Amino acid sequence: MSTATAPAVTPASGFDVRAAGALPGPEVLTRLGTAEGGLSAQEAARRLSRYGTNTVSSHRARPWQVLWHQLRSPLLGLLMAAVVASYFVGERSDALIIGVIVLLSVGLGFFNEYRAEKAAEALHSQIRHEAVVFRDGGSRRVPVAELVPGDVVELRLGDIVPADLRLLSVNELECDESVLTGESMPADKNVSPVPEGTALADLTGCALMGSVVHAGSGRGVVVSTGARAEFGRIAAGLGTRRADTGFQTGLRRFSLLLVQVAAALTVSIFVINVVLHRPIIDALLFSLAIAVGITPQLLPAVVSTSLAAGSRQMARRKVLVKRLVCIEDLGDVDVLFTDKTGTLTEGRISYMRSRGPDGSPSDRALAWGLLCNEAERENGVVVGGNPLDAALWESPAARHVDVGAYRRLAELPFDHERRMASVLVAGRDGGRLLITKGAPEAVLDRCADVPESARKVLDAEFAAGNRVVAVATRPAGPLTAITPADERDLDLAGFLVFLDAPKRGAAEALNRLAALGITVKIVTGDNPAVAAKVCQDLGLAVGGILTGAELDRLDDRELAGALATTTVFARVSPEHKARIVRVQRRADIDVAFLGDGVNDALALHAADVGISVDSATDVAKDSADVILLEKDLHVLADGVMEGRRIFANTMKYVLMGTSSNFGNMFSAAGASLFLPFLPMLPSQILLNNLLYDTSQLAIPTDEVDPEQLARPARWDIRFIRRFMLCFGPISSVFDFATFGIMLWVFHAGAPEFRTGWFVESLATQTLVLFAIRTRRIPFFSSHPSLPLLLASLGVIAVGAVLPVTPFAAALGFTPLPFGFFAALVVMVVCYLGLVEIGKRLFYGVPHAPVTAPPRDLARRHARRRAARFSTAARHPGTPRQV
Repeated sequence: MSTATAPAVTPASGFDVRAAGALPGPEVLTRLGTAEGGLSAQEAARRLSRYGTNTVSSHRARPWQVLWHQLRSPLLGLLMAAVVASYFVGERSDALIIGVIVLLSVGLGFFNEYRAEKAAEALHSQIRHEAVVFRDGGSRRVPVAELVPGDVVELRLGDIVPADLRLLSVNELECDESVLTGESMPADKNVSPVPEGTALADLTGCALMGSVVHAGSGRGVVVSTGARAEFGRIAAGLGTRRADTGFQTGLRRFSLLLVQVAAALTVSIFVINVVLHRPIIDALLFSLAIAVGITPQLLPAVVSTSLAAGSRQMARRKVLVKRLVCIEDLGDVDVLFTDKTGTLTEGRISYMRSRGPDGSPSDRALAWGLLCNEAERENGVVVGGNPLDAALWESPAARHVDVGAYRRLAELPFDHERRMASVLVAGRDGGRLLITKGAPEAVLDRCADVPESARKVLDAEFAAGNRVVAVATRPAGPLTAITPADERDLDLAGFLVFLDAPKRGAAEALNRLAALGITVKIVTGDNPAVAAKVCQDLGLAVGGILTGAELDRLDDRELAGALATTTVFARVSPEHKARIVRVQRRADIDVAFLGDGVNDALALHAADVGISVDSATDVAKDSADVILLEKDLHVLADGVMEGRRIFANTMKYVLMGTSSNFGNMFSAAGASLFLPFLPMLPSQILLNNLLYDTSQLAIPTDEVDPEQLARPARWDIRFIRRFMLCFGPISSVFDFATFGIMLWVFHAGAPEFRTGWFVESLATQTLVLFAIRTRRIPFFSSHPSLPLLLASLGVIAVGAVLPVTPFAAALGFTPLPFGFFAALVVMVVCYLGLVEIGKRLFYGVPHAPVTAPPRDLARRHARRRAARFSTAARHPGTPRQV
């Protein structure tokens, strides 16, 4: 085949895939300035510079968008409006101080969220898709983003079509175009032109970006890329907002709880101060500061920092998440469905032997297997094909088999419905032979006669845990092409036996997952006896086995009952896998599915968390939420642990922040009733909140107790509300104690009172984290991370020193007597002791947090599905940023 090096002919403005479909393939090649051998690398680079990358959209860290996230808080807007109003009525120093504190808070949140966005951008750059392209007269794999008009692309089973293509050759090619046309049945493809103006669903001579190769193979020339492709045009018209995950939904519901509490306190405090004839501006600023104070302003920054740090840690552990918020979802998994190849077994398939129907060695079966083979040996290197095909060519036995006497005339590629492949070959004498190779059950069903000895041979190999492929033939007569209908009346030639040994370390990984509360179930297209033998070798107890045929006889209610006792699902189709996942999820169980093939895409899409591997097919990677850089259950266990650790640390901030903030603000409301002055200035409340939140940015580094990692934990707003109402008043008790000490022991005026409460509230709400972060005894049986300890002590030191700094007067502070600090130490010790007692009582209550209510789980599942579908509609077969 020749290679085009001539300048590209610029297509007319109307030359898109519809116009290309109306033209013969050779004319399309001419118009694009290319040839069947593809472009030269130099010409491809020139066109890439001209047309741009073949992407619809990608993840980019956009500073202005991140800044808007920080500024869009309604409370923040009200506070800034009040600051402006106070400035113009003469309270300029207070307005300036509050404005500076707000800007510092926004800047801190922006810095951390932008870092998280940059981490996500770096993460997404590692997730790539590649396509087989002909350049410089040979085939090579290149990133999909680098495809240009004029490139000639090879399509194979399971590929996502990377651009709009005019097909040049096909072999039983079928494409699933449902994402574009809504048509559920795969579309048959050919190379014939269609009338101009044909509807998208009827472009039989074209393969459309984003569609999936359902069967067969083909070759086509790229006509349109990126946003100029039909898929790109549709995606460009979609909104950019993605549906929320369960983690984001929990955050939103938590924020709503805080808004309700803040609204009640703000209105109450404002009314109280107005009734007591305090200045309106002071009352408004104080009320708004209370509202901001009860809101953990840096919660998004803490969450973003946790997720960004978690994503980096997971990447180091060979786990890539396509959306940072999916990290928490990974930690929620209760049941894992996985194939055995590459996870429980080594995934390095080796050919062992060939056996005839009577069990004797059979070189004839091996020869037919080499002829009916999608892999090829080129210059001593095996390329293409599936692992079984490649293993045949790589075996020493293949070197002694001569297949040069036969010439291949036609082929019928493998698909997951037939579970077979066939070729038509001609011998030197001109006689034609049909050779069929595939799953033993499927091949034996198409044989005219199967001796009982053959079934005994097959059962013995399965019982030994070996993988077996059956080979059969028949004279082809005058056939020039083959169809599935020709795979009949076959004569069994024998069996090809392969070994896929149990993976070293898989038994330990299974034990780790069990210790994490994750039940592992095997879903495989292999024989049930083989799957059971592998499980037995690895110590995975097999509670029951269901085959695809048996699944078909069960309705969903019966299947739901069988799931609890079934460990192995064998000889299952893609539809079976997806059905198993869907039925399991209806039991309000979080389900993960680990798969890497086109036959796994439906199940990956149906699962709560779809998990694939970097070497998977494009459609599997696109359907997944999480990608493992190594197909190993240890890697997955690491990912689950990291997801749970991140969620546990986020909940520390949530529980501690809501309880202490609620207590402080409740104290402020109470103090307003009997004090002749504001208990704390608005600027002091905001500064207190800023310092306290700053120390909590170290929470993502904190250690997590093993029992918190042992089981999934999910958002439970009712639990958070109970925690706030229990521990908030404990905080208020010591606030009121501080009030009493300042008024009756030290006879404090307004500046001293405010300074004393500022120092006390900052110390107690910062230190209480060390009690709330664990259900154990803090420091003795549960140790915090060093960064968290240093950050917390540092903030307390800043709060204690502020009253004696040059900034004290501007902030409304005054130096405190030494006796106050002695009393503060006593109060902090008593406070932490009372919190410990409260912990023992609170966690002894049966309704401690376990899972979200079933109704919320169902809603969460629906949102996840919507999120994944909307993502697929934007980023087809490109380096998709999800």
